[in-house]
Amino acid sequence: MEKERYRQYAKKAISLWQKQRLRLVAMRNKGSRMVAPLKKVLPYLAWMRYFNPLRYITRLDRYIIGKFIGTYFFAILLIISIAIVFDFNEHLSKFTQYHAPWKAIVFDYYLNFVPYFANLFSPLFVFIAVIFFTSKMAGNSEIISILAAGVSFKRMMRPYMISCIIISALSYTLSAYVIPHGTVVRQNFESLYKNKKKDTAAENVQLQVDKGVIAYIQHYDNNIKRGYGFCLDKFENKKLISHMTASDIQYDTISDTKYHWKVQNWKIREVRGMKEKITSGVQMDTLIMMEPIDLVYSRGQQETFTSPELREYISKQIDRGSSNVVQYEVEYHKRIASSFAAFILTIIGASLSSRKRKGGMGMYLAIGLALSFLFILLQTISATFAINAGTPPIVAAWMPNILFAFVAYFCYRKAPN
Repeated sequence: MEKERYRQYAKKAISLWQKQRLRLVAMRNKGSRMVAPLKKVLPYLAWMRYFNPLRYITRLDRYIIGKFIGTYFFAILLIISIAIVFDFNEHLSKFTQYHAPWKAIVFDYYLNFVPYFANLFSPLFVFIAVIFFTSKMAGNSEIISILAAGVSFKRMMRPYMISCIIISALSYTLSAYVIPHGTVVRQNFESLYKNKKKDTAAENVQLQVDKGVIAYIQHYDNNIKRGYGFCLDKFENKKLISHMTASDIQYDTISDTKYHWKVQNWKIREVRGMKEKITSGVQMDTLIMMEPIDLVYSRGQQETFTSPELREYISKQIDRGSSNVVQYEVEYHKRIASSFAAFILTIIGASLSSRKRKGGMGMYLAIGLALSFLFILLQTISATFAINAGTPPIVAAWMPNILFAFVAYFCYRKAPN
């Protein structure tokens, strides 16, 4: 009986094993049937491998990129730390005088101070980083070994350019979207605790709010969003058809949409040929295509706008016929041009410091630093020319890059190969 029972158990085990084997074979056949069409398509998609960025990054690239990015952030950390110490020492008396809380000093001022000045001098930090680690590689004969192994100087510049792409993208993102919001907080802190009062009032403001519509405000106070001595004229074919006056005008800050104003003690005079119609009232809600930001201009206001807001503001002011948009256009184009400065200064720095020299890098380091400071100085001067001398803003923003591109090409041609 026991032998018969063991025999039945063995038959069941063999049967279960055969069923499992058949199931695995069926799954394998099903998988092969599913993979077969994919194998036919894959040869036609082989060109997509060229879009894989890791395909172009070798061990040499990772080595240079790591040194570049690491030295860049180390230079920023070192120089900004020194700047914070000097700035705090200079303004400690003001912070004490106006009783600035430590939380506001750290989070409202210095937390926004660091990215602003780091991005402002980012081209200089890029150049210092390139000169520092490239000259060190040249001193250790690493660049000689790289070139002796058959790697051309052009190929060696690839990781430098990849690093520049990363730094430029980071710089543009900060300047176009992050720093403007922090600048608002920092300027509000300075107006409270550093006695740098912002312009919150305007006198005799006149602007075109729409086609053929001219607004005039005798006095405007931005703290309470109220204007006094308001006048609104509408013209058709250069003829006055409506003249509105009001003792004061108040911007509706709680409205869900923009351009809502409340006028008080208003009077409207409508001209229709030889006839006139005069209406008046105590208070009226109205839509006027202007905002408080259009009425009061404070120094550095363009730095508080993100790039989309700058583009919208410039377009709106040009449609109104305003001439006070040059500094906004310069700021908009400068953010783009400054992000490309990393490529130019990297080529100059790598070309100057990649050759191993007997006397060291002292003279070439001085030349490189002079070129980088001259580049930053030219950026400032060109922006001033655009505002005061009538130079087109896009030309003023890109002129330093264009001039130093020739310097970078000359240095690149003289680099070791």
